[in-house]
Amino acid sequence: GRGTDRLGRRPFVIAGLVVSGLATALTGWSPGLLVLIVLSVVAGVGAGVLNPAHQASVADVIGRERSGGPALAAFSMAVVYVLPLWHIGLEAPQYPEGIGLYIAVDKIVGEKPPDLNSINGLNHYIGMKAIEPDDIPELRFMPKIIAGLIAAGLLVAAVGRRGLLTGYASLLVLFSLAGLADFYKWSYDYGHNLDPTAAIKVPGMSYQPPLIGSKQILNFHATSWPASGGWVLIGAVALIVTLALLEHRR
Repeated sequence: GRGTDRLGRRPFVIAGLVVSGLATALTGWSPGLLVLIVLSVVAGVGAGVLNPAHQASVADVIGRERSGGPALAAFSMAVVYVLPLWHIGLEAPQYPEGIGLYIAVDKIVGEKPPDLNSINGLNHYIGMKAIEPDDIPELRFMPKIIAGLIAAGLLVAAVGRRGLLTGYASLLVLFSLAGLADFYKWSYDYGHNLDPTAAIKVPGMSYQPPLIGSKQILNFHATSWPASGGWVLIGAVALIVTLALLEHRR
């Protein structure tokens, strides 16, 4: 915005990276759900500071015409190789500080180092499958899909045709919907297909985490929200869809 034009891009890029990065890192040591939510909001604010400055910096190089938007979105998507896409959190009386998972483009890790093992240990007693990142095929081919979407965005930027922009916007929307559907399918299977020999069985109970938002599961309060990389990806998709709509109104 005007701030980046007046003060330059670098201060906002650095500030956004520091705020978003520190807030994301500190969520691993959050003492409770309220602090976790506050840190997530701060990380979102940091991403909000970073994105306009980052986009303006790229626009300075690639230009602001029809080709600029797809290239900007493509470069922004590369952030997901560094920042996590999604966060799932759990809080209960026995875990007042909360435990959770970060889902990245190629891995699943605990919010704190022992969290993944803690969650798998809890799930064992109620018959849920262990979360084994190496057994999740999406984590193997997602980096290649993202790379393909980045390459497609750069191709659209190079050609600069309205039809390709519309097709790219449609592709990104379909990719986003497919990703959410796959996440829902995974979480449904994870929460419903239980081991009948589990030590703890609650008739009619399922343990599917929420797709987006929060949910009470027994004595656990579960949350599921985009992480910093997910918000950047959402912003990139929104940018392309907005540009495609604007092109059709011309």
